[in-house]
Amino acid sequence: MHKDLTRLFHIAQAPSRTIIGLMSGTSLDGLDIAVCKFEGSGPGARVSLLQFKTVSYPPEVKERLKPISSKAKVDLQDVTLINAWLGTYFAALINEALQEWGISNEQVDIIASHGQTIFHAPYFQHQQEAYGNATLQIADADHIAVQTGIITLSDFRQKHIAAGGEGAPLALYGDYLMFSDPEVHRVLLNIGGIANFTWLPALNADVQNLGLPGVFSTDTGSGNTLMDQYVQKHFPGKQFDEDAEIALSGQVHEGLLQRLLELPFFALDFPKTTGPEVFSLQHLEQVLKDMDLSGAAFVAHDDVGQAQQGIAHADVLATLAKFSSIGIVKALEATIPAGTKFRVYVSGGGMHNPLLIRNLEEQLGVKMESTAILDLNPDAKEAVLFALLANECISGPAFHIEGQPAVAMGKISLPN
Repeated sequence: MHKDLTRLFHIAQAPSRTIIGLMSGTSLDGLDIAVCKFEGSGPGARVSLLQFKTVSYPPEVKERLKPISSKAKVDLQDVTLINAWLGTYFAALINEALQEWGISNEQVDIIASHGQTIFHAPYFQHQQEAYGNATLQIADADHIAVQTGIITLSDFRQKHIAAGGEGAPLALYGDYLMFSDPEVHRVLLNIGGIANFTWLPALNADVQNLGLPGVFSTDTGSGNTLMDQYVQKHFPGKQFDEDAEIALSGQVHEGLLQRLLELPFFALDFPKTTGPEVFSLQHLEQVLKDMDLSGAAFVAHDDVGQAQQGIAHADVLATLAKFSSIGIVKALEATIPAGTKFRVYVSGGGMHNPLLIRNLEEQLGVKMESTAILDLNPDAKEAVLFALLANECISGPAFHIEGQPAVAMGKISLPN
């Protein structure tokens, strides 16, 4: 038997495993690296976060990724080259982090790499009869495995699609195993570029008699992606509106808000998935143009000095924060019966946006709590969840959540 397969067999049989989870989101802000220890698998598994950091991407990395991300037409040579290059880059970041933490590569059993999503194409979006749901992540895992010497699992979303899913959100599996509670209904809300949540009814609840939905997860629409894209274009040097400083100085433009809410995505049944392909800066700019709101001030001037109505950047950002919160609230109200009491635990970059959090609390009448209360760093949550998927893939039978594909996700890349 191949030595790495023998090693993998022993890793799968061991009482515990050390797994690195990697996550790079659609915001292209950096790579999350989480070193996790797993004991067991399935509902009885125990997870400990040993180390975590986010490595911010330097400008040159972002500039390589932006031209091939969330665009229907890209340079195929660029995709091919960057796929391998990004895998090597991820490996270098892992090696540097392990050295910083004093952890040898030999002490790590598995790397779980989500990869970099460059296009998400569920059927509802492309509407081509010959094809089903599809998604594409790059950062080749063979390069990660060879450069680190660590067995690497990747491409988790493809198995979910092959089994009938849309490839997202995959947080459902980890949320169910880690955060289900016997007595309390919980919502695990992640606000990344795209916002999504997992509904976890209390394990002891008679869901059917109470008229409650079973466990499910869904995207809700834009999280940070539109706000971040807008800031990056109009405020050079800024990657996002830190502490919502700009948005808090603006006012919601109700007309713009209502136009944005006309996106066909919001009329689709739940659960559903989406991406920056739908919630794009290009769409926002077209809406502003159609409404004669293009401009960077309340009153802008054309080339011949004629005054015309525009909209302040602060008002656009205030409106986008309200747009994201309404998408989340509408999704919760459409899927969870009115009057149901539940607690909301937030993770992702959006939890650091005070205006977005305030909007959610005012609209829902529920306090937004951090997953830190549940003993998990909210910034590390997604990386940990992909480490968990790798743990389940190699060490446990596929567990069943009603209505969800019961599959082991992750392709295996050997170092040798």
